[in-house]
Amino acid sequence: MLERASKGLRTAGILTKIVAVALLTVATYSAAVEMRGDHPDTYVVQRGDTLWDIAGRFLKRPWLWPEIWQANPQVRNPHLIYPGDVLSLAYLDRMAVQPGPRVGSPINAIPLADVEPFLKNLRVVDQFDQMPYVVGLEDDRLRASEGQVAYVRGIAGAPTGQRYAVLRPTQRFTHLDRTQCCDLFHKDDLDFRGRRLIDFENYWTNVETPDKGNELLGFELMQVGVGTVTRGEVGGIQASTLVLDAEGREVRIGDRLIPVDAQPYDLQFIPHPPRQQMDYGRARVLAVADMLSAGGPRDVVALSVGSREGVDNGTVFSIWRVGSNAVDRVRDGDTRSEDTIARGAKVRLPDEFAGHVMVFRTFDKMSYGLVMDSIKPSRVGYELKHPDAPY
Repeated sequence: MLERASKGLRTAGILTKIVAVALLTVATYSAAVEMRGDHPDTYVVQRGDTLWDIAGRFLKRPWLWPEIWQANPQVRNPHLIYPGDVLSLAYLDRMAVQPGPRVGSPINAIPLADVEPFLKNLRVVDQFDQMPYVVGLEDDRLRASEGQVAYVRGIAGAPTGQRYAVLRPTQRFTHLDRTQCCDLFHKDDLDFRGRRLIDFENYWTNVETPDKGNELLGFELMQVGVGTVTRGEVGGIQASTLVLDAEGREVRIGDRLIPVDAQPYDLQFIPHPPRQQMDYGRARVLAVADMLSAGGPRDVVALSVGSREGVDNGTVFSIWRVGSNAVDRVRDGDTRSEDTIARGAKVRLPDEFAGHVMVFRTFDKMSYGLVMDSIKPSRVGYELKHPDAPY
C-alpha cells in the first residue's frame, strides 16, 4: 500500500510538473505575442506602409509578426502584403489578410530608399587580392569617369560585352575583443591598393578595428562605377579595355572588378528574432554610416555578426550601451584615482537599452542593419542582444 501511495505521489508530481510547464509555455507565448491595447480590428494597407510599422499597430513587439501571421489559402505568397489588402485579427493571437485589389508592389519591412545605397554599392569580402584590377586609365589619367576607358588586368578570358562592377576597397573590419575595451580604436581606411591609409571619403566613422591578433571580419568594397568589356588581351597587349558606361564616382588605378550580378540582394525582409543565442561580446555595433558618431532611427550601422552566427536578412536585435565599470566612491573614497583601482575591484553597472536594429544585408562574418527605433543614440561598441532581452 505504501508503495502504491508512493507511486501515486510520484505520478501526481509528474502531472503537476507537466501542467506547470504547459501553463508556463502558454503564458510565455501569450506574453511574447502580446497585442497592443489600442490595436485596430482591421487595417487597410496603404502605399508607403512598411511591415514593421503595420506590425507595430497590432503588436508591442513587431519582430514577432511571423508568429501571429496567417495568410488566407488563396494568397500565393504568405509573406507578401500589398496596398489594398485588409488585415484583421481573425481569431485570438492570429492576424489574417484578405487580398485587396493588389495594385503596385508588395510592401517591405523597411523603406528600401533608406538602405538602397548600401544594397547596391557596398559588399564585404574575405579578401580581394585575387580580384581583377584597374592597371591604367585613358590618356594616362589619374581618374576616369563615365564615357572614358579603364584598362584591366585579370579578365583575359572575358567576352566582349561582359559587364563588370568597379569596386574600391575602403574599410577593413576586425572582431571586437572585450579584453581590449579600454584601448583607443581607430578606423582603417584603405589606399588604392587596399592597404591601410586615410582615404578622402568614406561611408563610416568611429570604426573599431583592434588588430592585436583579433579575427578579420572582412574588407568592405564600395562600388564606384560599371563598365563593359570592348576588347580583350590581344596582340601582346596585357590589359583588357573596359568602357565606363554608368554614372558613379571617378575610377582610379587599383580599383577591383567583379561581374555584374542581375540581382545582387534581397528585395524582401521579414522581421524575426535571432535564431540562436550568442556569447556576450560577440555581436556588437562596428560602425555608424554617413560619417556619424551615433545612430538613431533610419540610420545604418555595421554589425560584427553574419551568416555563420545564424544571422540572416530580417534578424532583429536590441542595442545596448555596455555598462560602465564604476569606482565605488562610498567604499574607496573620492580621492582615489580610477587608475589606481583594479578593474576587478570596480562595480560593473547594468547595460542600458538604446533601441532596435534589423539586418538587411548579410555576409559571412558581418552584416548591415537599419536602426528601427531608439530611446537613445546607438554608438560604436554597443552590444547586440535578443530583442526581448529585459530592459
